Amino acid sequence: MEELDQTDLQLLRLLGEDSKVTIKELAAKVNLSPSPVFERVKRLETSGYIKKYIALIDAEKLHYGLIIFCNIKLKQHDKSIGREFVTDIMRLNEVVECYNISGDYDFLLKVYAKDMKHYQDFVFNKLGSVKSIGSTYSTFVMHENKNSYNIIF
Repeated sequence: MEELDQTDLQLLRLLGEDSKVTIKELAAKVNLSPSPVFERVKRLETSGYIKKYIALIDAEKLHYGLIIFCNIKLKQHDKSIGREFVTDIMRLNEVVECYNISGDYDFLLKVYAKDMKHYQDFVFNKLGSVKSIGSTYSTFVMHENKNSYNIIF
């Protein structure tokens, strides 16, 4: 793994804030010419520091304003059941994030729904069809105070 210098970290920070910023704009912000900035960004992409570029969608504008964190406890603990669970969850569009966690539960899901009726339908008809689930516990987000995926501080 290569060492990143301060310029690389600054480029990652700037791209984390706005992935549509141009190479020319990046170059001006890091006090370099566009050519070395372009090369640095390409190196950061090919070495895996930048996985992909995404748009942060406003869920409320699309009427998916209900955010739920759903804790999942599996019926049993073994590799094949865990793999089966992850495969099943990857097919559910409402689930936007899935984490294998420690503690009282095995997985934490971040779920978007239109409203409580939509979430109820999701739990009974989609999540309920995942055979490896033993129990669930849902927490409903009252207000999203911070939503940032930029991990360069």
